[in-house]
Parts: sequence; structure tokens; C-alpha cells
Amino acid sequence: MVQPNEQHDSDLLRLLSRDDEGAMEALFKKYYAFVSIAVLRLIADPETAEDIAQEVFMEIWKRRNALDIQISLKAYLRKTAVNKTLNYIRHQKNYKSEELSEQQFELHASENTSLETNELQALIEQAIDQLPERCRLVFKLSRLEEMSYQEIADKLDISVKTVENQIVKALKQLRETLRPFLNGGLLSLVWWILFF
Repeated sequence: MVQPNEQHDSDLLRLLSRDDEGAMEALFKKYYAFVSIAVLRLIADPETAEDIAQEVFMEIWKRRNALDIQISLKAYLRKTAVNKTLNYIRHQKNYKSEELSEQQFELHASENTSLETNELQALIEQAIDQLPERCRLVFKLSRLEEMSYQEIADKLDISVKTVENQIVKALKQLRETLRPFLNGGLLSLVWWILFF
């Protein structure tokens, strides 16, 4: 069943694909705070967070005629915001690394070995795909579609308690699967991406 909010979002996207600036303004007003908060949770710099949030909406406008969103608009915006923020963090890390002397850079690189953003995303998706079927479905509805536990229970005709148990099971398995691949700082970032 399509939720009223999703219906409104699909109307906005349809108008947007027809170059409707009013739809873009409505989309911006509706989700700007949400996108800014998503970025702020990753970098504690309000000015930079605002810049990245604005970039998310500029990209939506630029790609308005070619957008193919397979998840909820809210989840899509969150994912885009997280990806842009990860790219920003990676760029800053590379920029700072260039300022280090060669010896410092080698030490810095060896101590802070991390996966590239695309590799990280692939690793996360692979870990999610390894979850048992029901567990995976409940997790995706919760984290990717951003449905509440009650909405998931209603959609799958199961109890809220079952939803909670499946989420706990998913988080435990994902922690175990991903822990060997990630260093401490990146691990906490992944936890935020997946679990909040």
C-alpha cells in the first residue's frame, strides 16, 4: 500500500521531471533539514553540512529528467547525502595527506588503511545480502525504506516484536561480518550508515 507521504513524493518527482521549479522548491523545503541532519551526523561542521546538503539538491535538479529512484525519496536523499559526505571526508583526508612529509605520509597511510567508498558500499551490500531472507527483508525495509517497526509488521503481517528480533539478529550478524574489514574510525561511520 502506498503511504500518503510517498504518494506526495511521487507527485513531486513527476512534476520535477517536467522542469517544475515549484516542485523543486517544495522538495527542498520538505527535506532540507532532514538532509542537513544526515550530513551533520557524519561531520560536525554546520557550514560544510549546509554546503553538502545544497549539493544534494543541486544534483537532484541537474538529474531531474533522468532520476530513477527505486526506494523511497527520503531513503534516496539520505543515501545521496551519506555518499556525498563520504566523498568529502575522503577528499579532505587525501588533501591533508598531501601536506604531510613523505615519511609522515607513509606512517599515516599504514596506520589508517581504509577501504575506498565504493569498496565499502560493496562490502556493506554483500554483508546485507548474506543475512537470512526474512532478516534481510526486515532490515532493508527499516534501514533503506525507513519504515517504522509498526509499518513493517503491518506490511509483512508479523508482530512488532518479531520485527525487533529480526533487526537485533541482523545487526549482530552485520557487526560480526564487517568487523574484520574495518578500522576503528571507519567502523563507527559504517555503524551510523547502517544502524541510525
